[in-house]
Amino acid sequence: MALIRWEPVRELNTIQSEMNRLFNTFFDTSTTPGSAPTATRRWIPAMDLVETDEDFVLRADLPGLSEDDVNIELEDNVLTISGQRKAEHEERKEGYYRMERSSGSFSRSLTLPEGVDPDKVEANFARGVLEVRIPKPEQRKPRKVTISAGGGAPTIESSATDTPSESTTSQDTAGAAA
Repeated sequence: MALIRWEPVRELNTIQSEMNRLFNTFFDTSTTPGSAPTATRRWIPAMDLVETDEDFVLRADLPGLSEDDVNIELEDNVLTISGQRKAEHEERKEGYYRMERSSGSFSRSLTLPEGVDPDKVEANFARGVLEVRIPKPEQRKPRKVTISAGGGAPTIESSATDTPSESTTSQDTAGAAA
């Protein structure tokens, strides 16, 4: 009987590749009855979010799309980029071909910090890359409260419509002085 050395790293790689295969077949299957499992694949464009001194800059790779194929919405501090890439089918009489490029609709949403002004968001689309610039909200500055020092009594103003009598006013003043 031959001894075989156990390599745990190889076992982990095998488990990882099997899990990847399982998830790929789950998400890549078509929802259309009667179609091949790889006929449509879910497409999620790659996005980068970078913070500069003045802006948040979002870049999305959208090859093959135009500005009309993409929608950008900002609602309740949630930026949503959505669109659709149409499938390009070829008719072939002989042989077969393999379709690896994904098509279909997509939607990506990002939550932005409070205070972003939706009117100042700018988008630019060039060479298949969408760039969205979101200006950072103004930081709230702390409000300084002055502290009065000394023997001055604080004044309390009333918003009531009835005017107090002179005896009440003199008692309040005498009590505050004591």
